[in-house]
Amino acid sequence: MPTYIHQLADWPKFTWDSRAVEEPLAAVRHRQGRLFGRMEGLGLQLRGEAMLHTLTEDVIKSSEIEGEHLDRDQVRSSLARRLGMDIGALAPADRNVEGVVEMMLDATQNYNEPLTDERLFGWHAALFPTGRSGMHKIITGGWRDDRNGPMQVVSGPVGRERVHFEAVPAARIAADMKAFLAWFNAVPDTDPVLKAGIAHLWFVTIHPFEDGNGRIARAIADMALARSEGSPQRFYSLSAQIRLERNAYYDILEATQKSDLDITGWLTWFLACLGRAFGSAEDILAGVLRTARFWEKHAGAGFNDRQRDMLNRLLGDFEGKLTSSKWAKIEKCSPDTALRDIKDLVDRRILTKDEGGGRSTSYALAAFQ
Repeated sequence: MPTYIHQLADWPKFTWDSRAVEEPLAAVRHRQGRLFGRMEGLGLQLRGEAMLHTLTEDVIKSSEIEGEHLDRDQVRSSLARRLGMDIGALAPADRNVEGVVEMMLDATQNYNEPLTDERLFGWHAALFPTGRSGMHKIITGGWRDDRNGPMQVVSGPVGRERVHFEAVPAARIAADMKAFLAWFNAVPDTDPVLKAGIAHLWFVTIHPFEDGNGRIARAIADMALARSEGSPQRFYSLSAQIRLERNAYYDILEATQKSDLDITGWLTWFLACLGRAFGSAEDILAGVLRTARFWEKHAGAGFNDRQRDMLNRLLGDFEGKLTSSKWAKIEKCSPDTALRDIKDLVDRRILTKDEGGGRSTSYALAAFQ
């Protein structure tokens, strides 16, 4: 008896209850249109800032889902450079950061280009520039084989592993991917947002590569969502929302892949998750507008480059407390220079000193209207 949906005779003829997805799909479409309408009301520069923030989150969180942590500054710099945005001094990016950024931008900025096996091979090679996943050599830029046994998703200690999923056998990958790509590139016969959810599930069930399947599946979903909007501009991050709901994400995938071809449960979860991603986008918009108000208030204030960079960090995603030693490290200056920069901003009432003192003194951005 079949254990997984790809073993069923009618695979991949997915079905779903149209009535069950109709209402959540309409709600998502409404929020999608409303978000893009609000973003269109911003100036070009603010839209660019919102998009840079969103893409940075997308790249970082999609990798975090797989347990890989990328440097935020490197990701932001790589994106800004490729998008032609001026954000000041650019941090050099590692090859693995550049590869993830390259894949994400190709998927979203060139969303109308056909998705082909060669394009997917390029994405995969970009994700693994050394040809290794950790210490293990893998096949890059090509479909996996089963030389080490079937492709399985497992958890637990050695000897007590739990198999969550076993993917399509390697001998079937070429034919299954040919069918998937033909469907993905065809004129949609269903709503493009639903198509994003179906594409994600279909691709990750085939699991055609030795590693990186989850990240590529999410890039494909982002590509389909960009097609649904007819725009390369990204103002929300599905991957960031999935990262917040990672356990539920893996649970619904496993349950769907071990069920029948009725994927109503997966689609309703996908739409609900996407709806929550639009809610998170409102926070991004609020942050962009807050930053714009700050710089409007302090136009012509004559900050030096170090102060301007650090203030932008504090207005964005600065992690932890700001101390003089942290300032010196980030801005690559002496401790004395860092203290002078900070004292100047405290004197202008732009920074405030937190409780405490001595070497542990920390600072925060003062409240502003």
